Amino acid sequence: MTRFDPSGPLSGRLRPPSDKSISHRAALIAAMGEGGTMIEGYLDAADTRSTLNAVEEVGARVEGDNTAISDQLRVHGVGLRGAESAEIDVGNAGTLLRLLPGWLAGQVGEGWTLDGDESIRRRPVDRIAAPLREMGARLTAREDRLPPLEIEGAPLHGITYEMPIASAQVKSCLLFAGLLAEGETRVVEPLPSRDHTERMLTAAGASIDREGDTVVVGPAERLEPEPITVPADISSAAFFVVAALLVEGSEVVLEEVGVNPTRIGLLTILERMGAEVEVENEREVGGEPIATLHVRSAPLQATEVGGAEIPLAIDELPLVALAACFAEGTTVIRDAEELRRKESDRIETVTAALRALGGKVEPTADGMAIEGTGGLRGGTIDSHGDHRIAMLGAVAGLASREGVEVQGMDAAAVSYPGFGADLGSLLGG
Repeated sequence: MTRFDPSGPLSGRLRPPSDKSISHRAALIAAMGEGGTMIEGYLDAADTRSTLNAVEEVGARVEGDNTAISDQLRVHGVGLRGAESAEIDVGNAGTLLRLLPGWLAGQVGEGWTLDGDESIRRRPVDRIAAPLREMGARLTAREDRLPPLEIEGAPLHGITYEMPIASAQVKSCLLFAGLLAEGETRVVEPLPSRDHTERMLTAAGASIDREGDTVVVGPAERLEPEPITVPADISSAAFFVVAALLVEGSEVVLEEVGVNPTRIGLLTILERMGAEVEVENEREVGGEPIATLHVRSAPLQATEVGGAEIPLAIDELPLVALAACFAEGTTVIRDAEELRRKESDRIETVTAALRALGGKVEPTADGMAIEGTGGLRGGTIDSHGDHRIAMLGAVAGLASREGVEVQGMDAAAVSYPGFGADLGSLLGG
């Protein structure tokens, strides 16, 4: 158990860890490339180390050490069609599990098995397997939907695929496959999702176009990625944003945070709730917008969250639920069935956690309703091995009346190994 007691105001400046989504994609696209690609600011976390290990398993070579954000990695790629057969342990990395098959599926004459930890073995792969099979891929999964996932490289052809649910992971998987397919591959999104893959593939020389709600990729002979700089992760910064809002008297400055328009749904939701978050010094680095976030504590009002906002804030919705416990009125989150397919069923785990701390939360099929009571009592929660639930518990503890004990706090290392130290720095310890 790790205990987080009620705190005084959070104060100070912090550069959150590098973006997990972009780090995964940087390593994969560099491995697909020709020659060496420099990656600056690659995230050092369990999930992203799994991706480095995976690209080495298929024949890429990684130089350097990613033990600090200032360090540089150089990934020597194998080319689009040069991946070697391997058995790959994806660990707990759901992004890796869903992106990597798109690249591997079109490499004729090779074969791979993707497996991972206990949590990964509960993460469905049918949403990538179905469209990949339409393209000609040969995939086998346990119960036809769960890892281990076996891939036999086969010739692919382009398709038009209308995604039933907005998912950047599924979209990215199909864009990778489209690079090796005959003809164009068209991915139709029901709602916009994060576009890091499109930006990075375009920078590497791929033919990527957007036609309204459709992303179009053409076949490629080769990729030549430019040096990649990974900004700070807004999903990690989000824990300090919400902590500063909820703990009275707090004022926190978060630097070099990625503010890609497809990732800032949380800021829009919180501002509607009455949050004071100033976006300062906005600029572009390596094709991605970054900025400084200046956050002050503020009273919050309830809101409704759904529709097009959901893909733009999917990883931060647990924090929206936490903030809603402190708001005036009842907050409703809907259209978020995707939460049930994360590291845990986050509708159930968030509901259980907040109820255990004195919150009034009712789960629904695709979200939850949270009655604001002005705060939380405190208590004990179980992370269920989910890094975001663990860190949510820590933030809840600081803002609670009696403190929170988190069982399984070590899960935070999946995306944020230094979370405790960074939180301590903002508390003056």
